[in-house]
Amino acid sequence: MTSQRLNNPLRIAAIATAASLYSMSALAEITEQDVLAAQQEWGAGIVAISAVHAEGGDYAARATEHIDTLYAYGLSDVMFKPTLAARDQFRETFDEALTYFIGEEGSEDKGFAISGWTNVRWENNGIYTDHDSAMAMGNYYFTGPDGSETKVEYTFGYLLDDNGDLKINLHHSSLPYAPE
Repeated sequence: MTSQRLNNPLRIAAIATAASLYSMSALAEITEQDVLAAQQEWGAGIVAISAVHAEGGDYAARATEHIDTLYAYGLSDVMFKPTLAARDQFRETFDEALTYFIGEEGSEDKGFAISGWTNVRWENNGIYTDHDSAMAMGNYYFTGPDGSETKVEYTFGYLLDDNGDLKINLHHSSLPYAPE
């Protein structure tokens, strides 16, 4: 009976599949370079949303693509505290994130990503990576249409999805403290 159980083709296939999946996940490890690339992609996405809006295009579709591509909504819980949020401080759902990025009449959301940003520059204070998660903290600077920069403090957390892509599961942004 034991040898039949050990030689069962379905059992052998299941063990081989599990081993293969384990070895694939063991190869997928987040690096600092992965985080830097994700930051550049995020910044380019914000600039693209602003550009599509300025051109009169479908900026809501571009923002939807941005969130779908870069955030972990639907994969895990996402903790998102946007820069310009006071009354509704946290955006736990995809729809709440979209509203923040493109605005909604009658809410505090004026459309952060449609503000005419022309560049996003990152200055990392630190990037910490683990096997399948990462965290980064620092400042990022948003260049407005007049060339001025707005400094924002950030903390981002990342996880790997099933395709080995980084997804944001933590996004906290705030304006620097300004003593009176």
